[in-house]
Formats: sequence, structure tokens, C-alpha cells
Amino acid sequence: MKSLISYRPDYTDLFDGVDRLFGSLVGDGSWMKHPAVDIREEEGRYVLEAELTGLTENDFDVQVHDNLLTISSKKAESEETNKNGYVLRERRAASFSRSFVLPKDVDREKIDAQFKNGLLTLVLNKTPEAKPRSIQIKSN
Repeated sequence: MKSLISYRPDYTDLFDGVDRLFGSLVGDGSWMKHPAVDIREEEGRYVLEAELTGLTENDFDVQVHDNLLTISSKKAESEETNKNGYVLRERRAASFSRSFVLPKDVDREKIDAQFKNGLLTLVLNKTPEAKPRSIQIKSN
């Protein structure tokens, strides 16, 4: 005999499911909710890479406010066609915002950004005080 399992949807995921279903349309026809991001620590710096396919460097913004780094985009397109006495209007909009709390050792004045082939690379240099240094040992 098979068991009956009651279905109890998690209503906190309702809007997430709708977002996944309809999403936000980007100019190249792809669906984007949040860009994929990789972060790694290297000697003297952190490197953050965000996939922003379908966007150009003019379609997004990178800001630092206190210890918060935010990558955001708002893109809207509209098209109107008049044909055989009918008017067709289509509108598309896509937006996202990702924020990251910066470690205390990041030099906020020395953040470099490069965008190439849909990949945003941010280099977050560490402050000189955060870099390891040798301590001289004195003998008595």
C-alpha cells in the first residue's frame, strides 16, 4: 500500500518561484535573477568575478559605501510597432542588485574594475597594514 503524503508548499518561496518562472529578461533574451559571483583571496588582494552576460559596461554600476560593495543594474527596453491599424507595444525590464560586506583589510580607495566578454573582475587590494611583515628579534 502506498502512503499518502500531504503537500504543504512553503509560502516564503512563492515569490522566488514566480521570479524563477518569469524572471527578468536581459537584452540578449536570457533570464537573469542574480549574476553568478566567484570570490577568492590571493596574496595582498581579493578578486571578485561576476558573470554579467548580455550587459555592457554602461548597463551596470559598482559602488562602495562604507564597508558595502554593491553591483547593480537596471535595464529597460520598449518597442512600438504600428501595423495594419494595430499598435503593438512591448516592454521589458531587468534589474538586479548584489551586495557584499568588505573585509576590514580592503583598501577602499584602491579597488580596480575591468569588464571584458561579459565578466566583471574587481580587484580589492589589501591595505599595507594588513600584509604580513617580519618582526626583527633583538638579543640582549
